[in-house]
Amino acid sequence: MAANARLTDIAQQNVLEWLAAQQQAMLDLLARLVNQDSGSFDKRGVDAAGTILRDFFSAAGIEIEVTPNDTYGELMRVLLPQPAAQDQRDILLMGHRDTVFGSGEATRRPFRIDGDNAFGPGVADMKAGLVMNAFVLAAFKRFGGHPGPLVALITADEEISSPSSRAYIEVQGRRARAAFNSEPSPTKDIVVVARKGGVFMTVEIFGKAAHAGAAPKDGISAIEELARKVVRLHALTDFDKGVTVNVGMVSGGQSVNTIAPYASARIDLRYVHCNDREAALAAVRRVIETAHLEGTHATLTIDSEREPLEITEESTWLLAEYKMAGQVLGLDVQGISVGGGADSAITAAQGCPTLCSVGPVGHNGHSDDEYIEVSSLVPRAQLLALAIARLPSGLKNVIATSADAS
Repeated sequence: MAANARLTDIAQQNVLEWLAAQQQAMLDLLARLVNQDSGSFDKRGVDAAGTILRDFFSAAGIEIEVTPNDTYGELMRVLLPQPAAQDQRDILLMGHRDTVFGSGEATRRPFRIDGDNAFGPGVADMKAGLVMNAFVLAAFKRFGGHPGPLVALITADEEISSPSSRAYIEVQGRRARAAFNSEPSPTKDIVVVARKGGVFMTVEIFGKAAHAGAAPKDGISAIEELARKVVRLHALTDFDKGVTVNVGMVSGGQSVNTIAPYASARIDLRYVHCNDREAALAAVRRVIETAHLEGTHATLTIDSEREPLEITEESTWLLAEYKMAGQVLGLDVQGISVGGGADSAITAAQGCPTLCSVGPVGHNGHSDDEYIEVSSLVPRAQLLALAIARLPSGLKNVIATSADAS
C-alpha cells in the first residue's frame, strides 16, 4: 500500500512538473484553434478545429472516438483507460469547440497576445479550456497517476444548447464518477457550482394588414401588440428570486406604410431551481395568450432549453475535494453561482457530481474583447490534474459514509 501511495505521489509530481513547462506549447495549440473559425452552424469549421485536436491526441498516443453528424460538427470522445483502477467509472472532462462567431472572424481578429492577455474569437469560451484538458490528458498519458479511466468529451454545438451532443452527454454523465467542465473562470481560485436554467422561445404575433395612410382603421398592428407584450414580459423579472425574462430580438412588419400584419420576438427566460421553471413559464404563456388589441393572436414556441446546474450533496463533496487540491497549490478555491448556462448542467441532471468553470481565467466572452490570462493556463491545468489524481474511488460510497459519520 505504501509503495503504491509513493508511486502515485511521484506520478503526481511528474504531472505537475511537466505541465509547468508547457505554457508555450499550450499557447501554440491555442493559437491554431482560435485562428480556425468554428461557429456552431459552420460544420466545416467546427470539424477543422476538431482535426487540430485529433492531431494533438494522436501524437500523444491517446485514443479518440469520433461520431459523425450530418448537420453539426463531429462529436469527439477522447479515452485514457486505467485498467488497474478499483473504480472503473469514467472521470469526465468536458469542453466545446464551437463559438458564437461567424465565418471570417478569425481572419478579422486573429489570435494575439498583449502582455498577459491572449485575445481572439472563442479564446476563453472555450478553446483555452480545451487546450488545458488536452494537456492534462497528455500529462496523465505520460506519467500515469489517474485513479480511473479519463474521458474527454469535445462537443460541437454547446453555444446553441447542444442539440446533437445532449444525448451523448447524458449517457456519459450517467456512467461517470465525476465531471469537470473547463469553461472559463473569473479568477484563478474560483469554480462554478451553480448555473441558471434557461428556456429560449419564439413568439409570433398575427394582426391585419392595411394601408397606413389610406385605411389605418382597417388594420390591426402586430407590432403594437408585440410592444405591449414586451413590456409585460420584462415585468416578470424577479431579481430576488433569480428569475429573469428578456426579449432580445424583435422583427416584423411589411413596409413602412403598412399596418404590420406580423411580428415576432425571441425570449430568454432564466431561473435558478428546477421547481421554478413551471411557474415562470406559465407566467410567460399568460402574457402571450392575453391579447391587448382585438383581432390579434399569438403563438409561443420553445426553441431550446438548458436545465439549471444546482448544488447537490455530491457536487458539494466534489468541491471540497477540489478545494483540498487547491490548498496543496497554495490556493483558497471558492465555488460561486452564475447566470449563464453550460453543458455541466446536463451531467449534473444525470446525478453525476459536477464542477464547472475549472478552465483558465477568461473574460468578456462572446465579444470582440474576449481574452484569457495567459499566466492562468498552467496553474489551472495543474489544479485540475491534481484534483483528478486525488479523487477517491467509490465517490458516492464516500459521500454516504461521510453523511453517516456526521
